[in-house]
Amino acid sequence: MEVNHTTTGGNKAEKMKTIGARQGSPLACIKFWVAVVSTMLLILWVCTIQLATLDDKIMVRKSAFYFPSFPPQRVYKNNGYLIISPNGGLNQKRLGICDMVIVARYLNVTLIVPKFAHGTYWNDTSTFADIFDVNHFITFLRGEVRILKELPPEQKRKAESEPLYYMFPRSFASLEYYLEKVLPRIQKHEILLFAQTDARLANNGLPEELQRLRCRVNYKSLRFTQPIEETGRKIVTILREKGPFLALHLRYEKDVLAFTGCVEGLTKEEATDVKEMRYSHDGWKHKPIDPKRKREHGSCPLTPEETALVFQALGIDRNTTIYIAGGEIYKKEKRMADLATAYPNLVRKETILKQVELEPFLKHADQMAAMDYIVAVESDIFIPTFVGNMANAVEGHRRYLGFKTTISLDRKLLVSLIDQYKNGTLSWDEFSLLVKKTHEDRTGKAVRRKEIPDHPRQEDYFYSNPQECLPPFAQPSNNI
Repeated sequence: MEVNHTTTGGNKAEKMKTIGARQGSPLACIKFWVAVVSTMLLILWVCTIQLATLDDKIMVRKSAFYFPSFPPQRVYKNNGYLIISPNGGLNQKRLGICDMVIVARYLNVTLIVPKFAHGTYWNDTSTFADIFDVNHFITFLRGEVRILKELPPEQKRKAESEPLYYMFPRSFASLEYYLEKVLPRIQKHEILLFAQTDARLANNGLPEELQRLRCRVNYKSLRFTQPIEETGRKIVTILREKGPFLALHLRYEKDVLAFTGCVEGLTKEEATDVKEMRYSHDGWKHKPIDPKRKREHGSCPLTPEETALVFQALGIDRNTTIYIAGGEIYKKEKRMADLATAYPNLVRKETILKQVELEPFLKHADQMAAMDYIVAVESDIFIPTFVGNMANAVEGHRRYLGFKTTISLDRKLLVSLIDQYKNGTLSWDEFSLLVKKTHEDRTGKAVRRKEIPDHPRQEDYFYSNPQECLPPFAQPSNNI
């Protein structure tokens, strides 16, 4: 069978000409591509709406805190300059700085590197840069808050030519207080000085973003200077060579006794001595104090003798190395005798290091306290005998590092038990059993921070239990 190739090829050619003629029309091409693009845009729009709806359903609930927002990268707007003058001892200053960074972050103001107040009992002239790594502090927080070592030239001239506007912020204040009362003053005066910074921000009621920032400031940005850090670590290394050790923050110091009015175990002359010290300091309580009542309420530091009894009742081995953190013990030769007899391995940084190693720090109480802080945080067990910023700061830091053992003494119950033991009402075995039972759940474990909205001073302090920064726990105790 023969095929007519000429006829077949001719038919194909005619069809190709027809299709080519149709495709060659400009109007037809335009209509075709408009239809394609419109269809694609419609599909894209539908998909976007569906994804947005899905996102609303699965997204994590946002915080109610919207001023300022928390974008991945900080978009900075400067509402003014905040100068702070932290007061008190090392840890009072430290925790006050943490609060003020939060305030600066919240109000979008530039924070000037803290200028320490030096009119305290210790009269330490150390600057912020003498204790903390100032460059690390600034750079670590640069994504959160703008921090400068000093005011810019124009603002500096203004501060030098006229008195700075200053105020004492409210204790345990809410964010609303800073927004409504403080921000307008900064905007009006451009520069604001906070004359005191201790406990100026609420423990509770802050967004978790800011509570966690508090922890980053405290545990990450406030790094001690290299000389302090190296000296503190050297003490820890020497102690570790002897085995596990306990850090005891023994607050039986003259200024603590004078400030509180506690005189347990003092002679009449010694009681008069500490009372005169209290009356010599402006701002300390000058009216009569009932020391017996204060002690019964647990508002006095344990004496060294009481501490020895408590340690023995808790079953702490007498061969344990005990590092004593804190200042000079009042009348130490007499008052430390019982504790030294019960626990012969008592050490201090002054007995561990050579005089030449401590020489650069000896006249600077805050720098000496920084080394005690390092040792206390690293110890196997930490026990403070009184409340205070050091006890709170170390306890919180140890929780942050994995709930390291911190025994929080129930002083109110302990002084009652000690008195009953001394007057023969309790036998030693009964006394020891009650002391142990009392402190079974006071070891720095994960617990819910106690909140008392109308009485913030009676709440658990944020820095002793920064629960927003810690691993979650399932069931908080009902009696906390």
